[in-house]
Amino acid sequence: MNQDSHDARGGDPRHPGPDHHEQERRPRHAEPDPAAGHDAGEALAERIRQAHADRTPLRIVGGDTKAFYGRAVDGEVLSTTAHHGIVHYDPVELVVSVRAGTRLSALEAALDAEGQQLACEPPHFGAAATVGGMVAAGLSGPRRPWAGAVRDFVLGIRLIGHDGTPLRFGGEVMKNVAGYDLSRLMVGAQGCLGVLSEVSFKVLPKPAATRNLRLAMPLEAALERLAEWGRKPWPISAASYHDGALNLRLEGGVSSVAQTAEQFGGEALEADYWSALREQRLALFTADDPRPLWRLSLPNNVPPLALDGDVLYDWAGAQRWLKSDAPTATIREAAARAVGHASCFRERDGAHPAEPFMPLPPVLAKYHQRLKQRLDPYGIFNPGRLYEAL
Repeated sequence: MNQDSHDARGGDPRHPGPDHHEQERRPRHAEPDPAAGHDAGEALAERIRQAHADRTPLRIVGGDTKAFYGRAVDGEVLSTTAHHGIVHYDPVELVVSVRAGTRLSALEAALDAEGQQLACEPPHFGAAATVGGMVAAGLSGPRRPWAGAVRDFVLGIRLIGHDGTPLRFGGEVMKNVAGYDLSRLMVGAQGCLGVLSEVSFKVLPKPAATRNLRLAMPLEAALERLAEWGRKPWPISAASYHDGALNLRLEGGVSSVAQTAEQFGGEALEADYWSALREQRLALFTADDPRPLWRLSLPNNVPPLALDGDVLYDWAGAQRWLKSDAPTATIREAAARAVGHASCFRERDGAHPAEPFMPLPPVLAKYHQRLKQRLDPYGIFNPGRLYEAL
């Protein structure tokens, strides 16, 4: 149920981590102070049991910063924010387990204190963003093609099922993942399969060095260079094109980043550019413009599509943000011809799109419906958030 199927994949940025002896000296955060969080799992389960008995639809929310994303849901609000806190963090093993209602900023602060990060660079869209909302939305930031998507860093989940039963999928190590991994199925499912209670992630060290560059050039030249650079081990961890310039972020070892920056040339780019892009604070997103915002997910070597509107190229061209008044059918047909898909990310005036995601092929839709029926037989979890029939 993830809308990320056509995203580009690239090489590993090979971020150098701390040496072995430094890691051995670090404290192991096996049991954080209980005062730092609160376990409201049983209260959530009781609410779900009651909704199951009464056949009452629930609108599951965390910080509600991504309420605009997807179709509108008509149901009683079930908030996860009382269920928060880091349950287990082992910086040496690069693993953290956290309750779903935990603020994303709190998790990132704990990781940053150990020189680590969520490498998928998920957007917040507001200070109240939660870990559960991050996983349910499945959205990744500029580093996604080089480091991986949200689902690539989910090791396991705890889920509250339709009758209030606690379920667990996966674990805290990659070797626990065998066969069909239901934990990653929850990434991007928009809460329509169950209520996330806890998530375990793989985390990565932050890079030793970072440089941001702006190279003025035409779009065609930028796409050619990105295609060429994609075949070489350059330490690129973000690439976008807008307003006549190719913007790059280099991350990795100090000498590798310095040498690459010297070879590429260009001028320095603002350090906060990538967070502004991730959080949609750039002019394309914030201008007083009533046109809908579309997210196009395409193979990264696809040339510009013949669509009216303003475009920002992200993920080295694999993700394109389009502001356009073109008809929905026109945009989706163009994306489909390019072997991609198009989602209406934000409708004009903040309204929920009637059908934000491209219709599923009949066979795939049938499998989605069967899965929904199996995990949520009475349709109480975020009914219709992804598609009307789900």
